[in-house]
Amino acid sequence: MSIKSIKNFFLVICRLIFFCGLISFVFYGCATVKPPPTPPGHPKPYKIGRNWYKPLPHARGFSQRGKASWYGRDFHGKKTANGETYNMYAMTAAHKTLPFGTYVSVRNLTNSRKIKVRINDRGPFARGRIIDLSYTAAKKLGIVGPGTANVEIVALGAIVQSKAPEGTGRSYASTNYYQGNFTVQIAAFSEWGNAQRLKQKLAQSYKNTHITTYYDGYDTFYRVRVGRCSTLEQANRYEEFMIQNGFKDAYAIAKDN
Repeated sequence: MSIKSIKNFFLVICRLIFFCGLISFVFYGCATVKPPPTPPGHPKPYKIGRNWYKPLPHARGFSQRGKASWYGRDFHGKKTANGETYNMYAMTAAHKTLPFGTYVSVRNLTNSRKIKVRINDRGPFARGRIIDLSYTAAKKLGIVGPGTANVEIVALGAIVQSKAPEGTGRSYASTNYYQGNFTVQIAAFSEWGNAQRLKQKLAQSYKNTHITTYYDGYDTFYRVRVGRCSTLEQANRYEEFMIQNGFKDAYAIAKDN
């Protein structure tokens, strides 16, 4: 075999190797990543971009340090991840994994200012950031100007008594998603009439349709819910059923009042 023939032979082999590698990348490198397994009774994971996030089953003993950011007018009036309407003037925040309804203490490590906010949204998803504060929360913490700050967050839990008497401290309890009473929230409104109209519509087809009133110390929300379940697993199935029936914002939740 001539030198030229050997060179041509190796050139063909190299092209075959490159082609096989390209095929492998297309079929395997671009394959859809599956969600992480969900243990029974745990909240379901969700996907943002290429990353999966697993919400925590409870907030007991949770603390974290990192950067806080804030979001404001561009999101004001839009839906949050738990179905509420975002109010930039309320004391709320977004966190990637803490249970909805969890109150957290946030301390600015630069100026030592400290606030309490309620988790009602998911985020932030920028690298290195651990919590996204509402405008008012960020203003009280002193980070509206700089945009971000190093903070420490400590989970307090959910409020045991939503309307604490004036002059008394709030009482918190760790939210547990393993067992208890569960339901499916369809929507949350700041206007009672809107909540009542949806409740009446749902009551024609679904059992245990009800409205719960929630006051976070600043605003009142009327949350429309359906169903009564003894485990989160049952509530998750009910959630899927409601989504399939056109209520795309439905989600399973532990009953808090």
